Order: sequence, then structure tokens, then C-alpha cells
Amino acid sequence: MVTTTKLTEPATGRLTARAEGSLKVFHHPIHLRTEEGLQFIDLTEEIVALVARSGVRNGWVNVQTLHTTTAVIVNEHEPLLLEDLKRMLARLAPQDDDYRHNDFEIRTSNTTPDERPNGHSHCQSLLLNCSATLNIFNGEIQLGRWQRIFLIELDHARDRTVSVMVMGQAVKSPFYLN
Repeated sequence: MVTTTKLTEPATGRLTARAEGSLKVFHHPIHLRTEEGLQFIDLTEEIVALVARSGVRNGWVNVQTLHTTTAVIVNEHEPLLLEDLKRMLARLAPQDDDYRHNDFEIRTSNTTPDERPNGHSHCQSLLLNCSATLNIFNGEIQLGRWQRIFLIELDHARDRTVSVMVMGQAVKSPFYLN
């Protein structure tokens, strides 16, 4: 931890130390179960609450998926736009296309007994981000009027984890030295 401490002598005569500019790191995973492929899950309120809980006044929040067939984006939560985005992803990497990743007779690595064909999901994720980093100023995430933070499920219903890391200047709090 990086800390700058300034000692002052208040009227009581007791030395007080105030941490200024200390770096605070706060991490919290979000565990959830998705319901279907091409599902947009709005995580904004949960991320806002985690930033508030973190005690970081000025810094950054990074929201990262831990899966190769999900994505994290910042965009507008407008139902028709979300439908347009789903159609665009399905058009660019359709589920029923021919993917070598889906041929389990020739694919020999990174497989599980319950493996399902999901080459389209990996191709769609290539077009998107696995994380989003946002500024925090005066304890609040800096989002535009319509901006929301989404996890996008590109594959099928399953358990997912999103890693949330908040870093920055801690809220100043006095403490006393004896």
C-alpha cells in the first residue's frame, strides 16, 4: 500500500495522522447464472454499490468477465437497441455456421465431458471486450446519461463470474497515534 502521512498537532496536544493519497484496492466477484445466449445483463446498480462500499473516492473500477464466451460492455439499456445488437452479433457469427471448434472428432484440447458446440460464442466475443474500466470521481462512477454496464452471455445458460476491482485514493479518515 502506498501511503503519505502528514502529522499535525491539534489544539488538544495529541498527534493526529491523516492518510492522504493512500492507494486502496478493493476486489469483489459477482456470481450469477445466465438464462440464455445473447443475454444482456445490466450490472450497473451492483457495480455502483460495490464502488460505494469500496471506500475509494477517486480512481477506477474495472469490470472483467472470467469467461471466453461472455463480454463486458458499456452501452445504452434500451430494449430495441439491445435487440439490434443481438441481431448484429448473430449475423456476424451465426450459431449454425461451420466452426472447426465444434468438431469434437478433430478437436482434442480444452474440452469437457458436457461440451456443447459454441464456436459462434467465441467468434462473437472476439468482436467485444472482456472488461471495461471506468473512472471514479468523488466516490461516483463517471457514466454518461444513458450508459449502463452489461455482461453479455454469448453461449448458453450457465454459472458465470465477473471480477470487479476498485482502485484509487481512499476516503480520508483521521486516526490517532499514541
